[in-house]
Amino acid sequence: MKLAHVADTHLGIRQYHRQTPSGINQREADVAHAFRAAVDGVAEARPDAVVVAGDLFHAVRPTNAAIVFAFRQLQRLREALPDAPIVLIAGNHDTPRSTETGSILRLFEELGVDVATDEARRFVYPGLDLSVLAVPHQALMSPARPSLRPEGDEGRRVLLLHGEIEGVFPFDRSSAEYGGAVVGLEALAPSEWTYVALGHYHVQHQVAPRVWYAGSLEYVSPNLWGELVDEADHGLQGKGWLLADLDRGTVERRRVPLAREILDLEPIEADGLSAAAVDALIQERVAGLPGSVADKIIRQLVQNIPRHVARELNHAAVRALKAAALHFHLDLRRPEIHRLVGVGAPGRRQTLPELVRTYLAGRPLPAELDREAFIRLGETLMDSVERDLAGT
Repeated sequence: MKLAHVADTHLGIRQYHRQTPSGINQREADVAHAFRAAVDGVAEARPDAVVVAGDLFHAVRPTNAAIVFAFRQLQRLREALPDAPIVLIAGNHDTPRSTETGSILRLFEELGVDVATDEARRFVYPGLDLSVLAVPHQALMSPARPSLRPEGDEGRRVLLLHGEIEGVFPFDRSSAEYGGAVVGLEALAPSEWTYVALGHYHVQHQVAPRVWYAGSLEYVSPNLWGELVDEADHGLQGKGWLLADLDRGTVERRRVPLAREILDLEPIEADGLSAAAVDALIQERVAGLPGSVADKIIRQLVQNIPRHVARELNHAAVRALKAAALHFHLDLRRPEIHRLVGVGAPGRRQTLPELVRTYLAGRPLPAELDREAFIRLGETLMDSVERDLAGT
């Protein structure tokens, strides 16, 4: 028996400022293209069941266009696989902050999709000798977290869950999604499940035997450059979904074609270089690309560049690159400055990020919030602001 495992589609996401001729944000269109291609691939593979592991939408209140698009694609999938169960759970992006706010995901029950939005639900399909325990984000965030151990005597038991498996995400969380519920691997009881289908981490990854993250269908992480690094660390290139054979215990990676290239150019070490020398290296990196920069998403990291050198760069040339590419990010990093302060024994003045971390570490928080995740989010936002200021 085969199971299609799809996750983290993030329909409706908007990035950068380019629009399609019809007025849709270009990255929103790219993400829709990836989901359409995934539906095509799943329909062609003809699995016995399909699970969608959360974050179908990028926002709790997606646009009407995103809702209609998702409905039509799931309708196509239902028509192509009329007898296959389709199970959908809500991820952190799909989950309203107020329990009084309803979830748009219930709409897809009209198509015969089994949906879990706030509480864990167990779906049983006797004809397939299959049960699916569907655990959405909100259920994991509840003080009364549900048991993640299988029940029933079905021969095939699947756990569908949207969360952060402890110890899996990169240490610096460079490509990780914030806001996920942390779950220990032992709590999953992985050896007791036929398959565990995970969502939330955007890189395809096998956590344990028969325990998999499907990854996202497009690059939609807060730091997609870190996502590229994570994929390289896992020996991956590109995006897709998973086709699991529940009886044999095998998993196939199924690729989804991307709408455009996403490139991270070789970093430039600017220590001791003039602005003209840095400009020349930027142009050299760009000239080394296969083809032009047109419609690509590109980052050029420049390390240890003093503020006065950054100001003297040829920003007209940078603007030309930004105009040609879908997005060209000149990521300027200033040198870390150490200062001596105080009376008597010398000490180092804290940098602004360090001050932010110290403040957040002592700030009162609700008991349900993970302090370290809160601090990391603050550091990421601070880093983003500093980069934007350096590039202006």
